[in-house]
Amino acid sequence: MVQRPITWDSTREQLSLAYLEERHGIPSKTVDIVPKIIVVHWTDILSVNKTIRTFDPVQLPGRPRLKKASMLNVSAQFVVGRDGTIFQLLPETTFARHTIGLNYCSIGIENIGSARYPLTEAQLQANTTLIKYLMSKYDIQHVIGHHEYLAFQGTEWWKETDPAYFTQKSDPGAIFMQQLRMNLEMEDAVALP
Repeated sequence: MVQRPITWDSTREQLSLAYLEERHGIPSKTVDIVPKIIVVHWTDILSVNKTIRTFDPVQLPGRPRLKKASMLNVSAQFVVGRDGTIFQLLPETTFARHTIGLNYCSIGIENIGSARYPLTEAQLQANTTLIKYLMSKYDIQHVIGHHEYLAFQGTEWWKETDPAYFTQKSDPGAIFMQQLRMNLEMEDAVALP
């Protein structure tokens, strides 16, 4: 695992605390989370360095719809390169904005890839290893693809103060998640609410 920390300063901390309260309805004095969910993503950016540069600014550049919800930039705790190298951007228990409604309890794993450039076997193995490690440390209840997050709407897990704020996602796709769950020896019913 390669450490590639993104900028964490008082502004990012304050924006994260504001997001927790305003978007999730959770007032908090710290940005610590208790991980219960792992959300697997793809980046749509085909470079580790460019992905990290995208996540590094504290405030969100562009993306007006997301800015309306918060100026806090998107990020994740981990990025996995196409060769399977795992990069850690934030501590595992530090809040990151990566999945509407579930940020407060989830670890985000971003994989370099897209619909046109499907995730690799090396990434599948790296995700398997990383998630098994995280499951050994935390009481992880769900491992989901970003495309599956809307299944949590209407459950006790979903914490988003604006019922109209959500997006449709396709990452990382059903095939990758099926393979990942097989590697993790998880049934689909265990992964989703």
